[in-house]
Amino acid sequence: MSGVTEAAAAPHQVRVWARGELAPLLEIIALCGLAIAQPLLDVTGRSPDFFLFYGAGRGDILLLVALVTVVPPAVLWTLGALTGLVGPRTRKITHTVTVGLLVAAISVQVGKKLLPMRGLPLAVLGLAVGAAIAYAYWRWRVPGQLMRIASLGPLVFVALFAFASPTSAVVLPSAALSARSDVTSTKASHPPVVMLMLDEFPLVSLLGPDGRIDSAKYPNIAALAGGSTWYRNATGVSGWTPYAMPAMLTGRYPAKEVAPHYAAYPDNLFTLLGGTYDTNVQETITELCPPSECGDAVKHDGGMKALLREVAGVLGQIASPRDEPADDPEATYRESTIAEARSGVAPGDPKFRWDSLDDNQPSRFTTFLDGLVPTQRPELHFLHLLMPHTPWNYLPSGTRYEAPEDFPLDGPGWVETARDRHLAQVGYTDLLVGKMIERMKQTGLWDKAVVVVTADHGVSFTLDHQGRGMGAVTASPEEVLWVPLFIKSPGQQAGAVDDRNWQHVDLLPTVAEMAGVTVPWQVDGRPVSAPPRTTPDHTYCDLPGKPVQISDTSTFQKIISGQAGPHMAPRTRPDLVGRRVDTLTVSEGAGPNIKVDDADAFADVEPETGTIPALVYGELPSKIRDGTPIAIAVNGKIGAVTQATWADKKGRRFAALVPDETLFVPGANTLTIYEVAGGELKRLPTA
Repeated sequence: MSGVTEAAAAPHQVRVWARGELAPLLEIIALCGLAIAQPLLDVTGRSPDFFLFYGAGRGDILLLVALVTVVPPAVLWTLGALTGLVGPRTRKITHTVTVGLLVAAISVQVGKKLLPMRGLPLAVLGLAVGAAIAYAYWRWRVPGQLMRIASLGPLVFVALFAFASPTSAVVLPSAALSARSDVTSTKASHPPVVMLMLDEFPLVSLLGPDGRIDSAKYPNIAALAGGSTWYRNATGVSGWTPYAMPAMLTGRYPAKEVAPHYAAYPDNLFTLLGGTYDTNVQETITELCPPSECGDAVKHDGGMKALLREVAGVLGQIASPRDEPADDPEATYRESTIAEARSGVAPGDPKFRWDSLDDNQPSRFTTFLDGLVPTQRPELHFLHLLMPHTPWNYLPSGTRYEAPEDFPLDGPGWVETARDRHLAQVGYTDLLVGKMIERMKQTGLWDKAVVVVTADHGVSFTLDHQGRGMGAVTASPEEVLWVPLFIKSPGQQAGAVDDRNWQHVDLLPTVAEMAGVTVPWQVDGRPVSAPPRTTPDHTYCDLPGKPVQISDTSTFQKIISGQAGPHMAPRTRPDLVGRRVDTLTVSEGAGPNIKVDDADAFADVEPETGTIPALVYGELPSKIRDGTPIAIAVNGKIGAVTQATWADKKGRRFAALVPDETLFVPGANTLTIYEVAGGELKRLPTA
């Protein structure tokens, strides 16, 4: 009889246990929603380009949302429930501690928005608030009741993400694409179209002191200008790719904060040409080419592992009591190599080298080159390549160097090093352009095609205004607005220069006209056959729907006369670069030691792998004053001169790029650091 009684009591005990655990579960759901789900869904919801870059489809995004909203509370609740096996008091203690820690995490996030304190003081304050709420929760019922009511919060956060955020276009594609107008052909034949879209590329980075393309540094782009029409007065319409690229490919200024996705922009270059042209499309940040036109040709790198890794990094920034980094969110975007594409695993050293094209060239560019052949049907070849965009890791030859991702991009010393690295990567970009031209001439496509090479926006290296926002535009519009633009028509042999007021909304109608296709929607741009603009105003949209008119009365003239460029201090002792140390006066400096972070890389240099330690960086002792010239010598010759940079959150550091590859030899290399004092070098001891 007792067995029957126990059997009947078991379900009742389970129901009692479940009712007892419902309240803790709802409370953890509410707090995890505020501490984890809401900030993550808010950040990623405002960054649809994040999902597009990593090739996340609707299923991937919804799975990520489920993981963010369900897994943390499920894990925390399960761990707490298991402690109930010890006893009810232990269960209450562990749950109260969990409540306190989650409240502390929320308090830190709120504190960063409302208070000036950061770091340890903010962390201590967050823990104090968490402890106070935990005590109140232990003593009274009201805090728990409020938390249980707030358990509906995650549902609201998910709904806002899916239906109201810019990412909603990726999650819930609309039917607008199917409603686009039919395209009308205006020609019996249509020339092939080749478009290489570069990124973060100021026109002034190409120019020498005479305002012309520096053919010694950038011979391939100079050759491109010699066989195409160079639109020198071309400006981008936005400093952010998710706005700039759709404007270029729709012919319309950015009007709304929406995803750079075909569902949000059904009228674009790819849907326009798709009915007439085959498509060989490689996008990066955007996904404007719909599957109906591009099908499986739209390939991305990353997958769920990359999404989870990046989201974990975002959560770490959100939860940190220190300021979140103000870096460009695109700065971590990186092209994969062929080895990565085949293995699915990113090696620590891609060993990229241009003399091993079949093995090591970035896979998307290789795919683009492979497709540059004449075909029976007209074809659109399109590549958006993140070059010379950060991260800067390439020398002009294609040799790679490693670099930390946390270097400041602004401030004395730092901004000069940033521009040196940018210009080195411009040289590498020139190499890419040369490979494209060479391939097209080999296959016979060069003479037949419409060829477009341009960039979506520039970037400022003006001191205290580095970047692409309105502050940078105001301080140095020549660096942010003006970009390279070269258009070659079929059969064009001689170069030409056109100084009309070109704005990048003109690209879509111009390409459509040259391709022999009528644009069936209203555009803001105008084709090159139309009369040029009569005003000097350039439209710039830092925010969608809020265009700013940048009136140009002198900037363009400064650019073409060689007077424009970054507003920064004169270079530090350029006369020393290339000098042998044994021809200079040298003395031994006193300690303390300089720490060179990458010193071990000089012990065994292998140039044949395509990687050399061209970026020299480390920590400086406090005795070296800010602004002190620092010379970097490799194997007895000075390869760079920088200055002692002002301290940042990582302390007092220095960095300098040594772009001359001939200074490096296979095997052991000697690295020496000097303080420049007048005409004398003081050798600084290194750790």
